[in-house]
Amino acid sequence: MARHFGHAALAGLAIMVLGATASHAQGAPKLVAQSGDWGVYMDQSGSGKTCYALSQPKTRVPEGLNRDPAYFFISTRTAENVKNEISVIMGFPLKEGSDATLTIGTNNFALYTRESGAWVRNVAEEARLVDALRKGKDVVVKGTSRRGNVTTDTYSLNGVSSAIDRAAQECR
Repeated sequence: MARHFGHAALAGLAIMVLGATASHAQGAPKLVAQSGDWGVYMDQSGSGKTCYALSQPKTRVPEGLNRDPAYFFISTRTAENVKNEISVIMGFPLKEGSDATLTIGTNNFALYTRESGAWVRNVAEEARLVDALRKGKDVVVKGTSRRGNVTTDTYSLNGVSSAIDRAAQECR
């Protein structure tokens, strides 16, 4: 579990990437490419480079819940020798001690949760997950909020393969 971005760092990336204000513009991650429904970003503000493919859900069920935006990240961090780490910002505080699930076709992956973030429980499955992302049509992430609402966010995988490849190229 020590491998993942901290919740604050992940949330900070999402805020900087998609809502950078003038005060955050300097040192903010830079959009380097758009591939279908996925953006490719690069950040050099820390030690080493951080590159990632990022997308937002196409559908969120149930509709009408008061939630912040959700984001699906596939991150590479050169300083930590991390490649293709999967993480999700759910957009709401998750039920303490609960897991989330990620489904691509018939492939299911368990995610552990902390605050509003979720990461692949078994890091050894990340390569299989990335392979499934490349072959899939969409990815479904389910989680339970602190209030007990079970949510389902569906992300398009249109462009994910080229976004993953470009992020890897940016972080060589």
